[in-house]
Amino acid sequence: MAELSPDRKLGFGFLRLPLIHEEDPSDIDYEKVGEMVDYFLSQGFCYFDTAYNYHKEFSEIAIRKALVKRHPRESFLLADKMPTFLVTKPEDFPAFFQEQQKRCGVEYFDFYLLHNLGKERYANMTRLGAFDFMKKVKAEGKAREIGFSFHDTAEVLDQILTEHPEMDFVQLQLNYIDWESESIQSRKCYEVARKHGKPVTVMEPVKGGALARLSAEAEKPFRDFDPEASNASWAIRYVASLEGVRMVLSGMSALKQVKDNTRYMKDFRRLSAEEQSAVASVVEILKKSQAIQCTNCKYCMDGCPMNINIPGYFAFYNSAGHQNNFIDMLYTRVSHGHGQPWECIECRSCESHCPQHLPITDYLKTISDYVKKNVL
Repeated sequence: MAELSPDRKLGFGFLRLPLIHEEDPSDIDYEKVGEMVDYFLSQGFCYFDTAYNYHKEFSEIAIRKALVKRHPRESFLLADKMPTFLVTKPEDFPAFFQEQQKRCGVEYFDFYLLHNLGKERYANMTRLGAFDFMKKVKAEGKAREIGFSFHDTAEVLDQILTEHPEMDFVQLQLNYIDWESESIQSRKCYEVARKHGKPVTVMEPVKGGALARLSAEAEKPFRDFDPEASNASWAIRYVASLEGVRMVLSGMSALKQVKDNTRYMKDFRRLSAEEQSAVASVVEILKKSQAIQCTNCKYCMDGCPMNINIPGYFAFYNSAGHQNNFIDMLYTRVSHGHGQPWECIECRSCESHCPQHLPITDYLKTISDYVKKNVL
């Protein structure tokens, strides 16, 4: 039986698989995926992560074809997720679970998660009995561990873990550029998980590939320290070095990426103090390149007649520039309970309070255009 190993923290995420036709996420190149899976396993790694909706609902089928049908069940660990966004009644839980078992071709999952919990979805899942279902599949041996993936504030995460200590682990978006982000709250969520003693599985360590594609200026501290190390290796090792992180997922789309990731993670070394300093330098360069130089002091919100979450929208816009996924959820979070950016009446009270002297009214217009084009 495959088991988690402290020196094998790399997981294979089935979210960005190679495609035959790039414009069709369901047109997976199963031959290439099989080669990637074989190599990944040959290097001593065994954790695979999928979900009902990945690749237009073909990711689980790819798991069956490339992994389950070609390798002994005891040779790998498999994580899958309940599509909480599709559940409307209690009967949906067993129906989706059985469908996922069939798609993947397995009788049990090593790790089973409620997918993408946030404040509103948590309330809905609680009402429909999701946590009772999760305990049931674990008791029946159909899931060895149960947990949930999460995209919301640290406060909401603390509520969930306080009310449901039976959850074995939590999956969080952690990476060095989001670590101090007020919109993503990577550090704060990580600290909540540590407070509750829950092992962490990391998603988006390379932020959808954005931290692998750095500008020459941004990657210079990395190149100066180690010219041979890939940008992705810095990002993945950064989160893998955190106490309590048990697994780091990488959505690999080519054999070259599998070879690179397994090379440095097979002989995993925590980041040294000098390497941490290099990461800090990269973060500062990336912050300077942010579209809006907001410090999140929130002075601008004092007296705003439209209750617009100005720093929240600024953080959203800065993050959206290198955030491939979840921008709609991110926008929903920062806009909840507040006025929309286009509701600004241009009284400019905010600008008179801003220590950075930012042209806030103009920025809100830019953000309004961006949201209407890319989110709504």
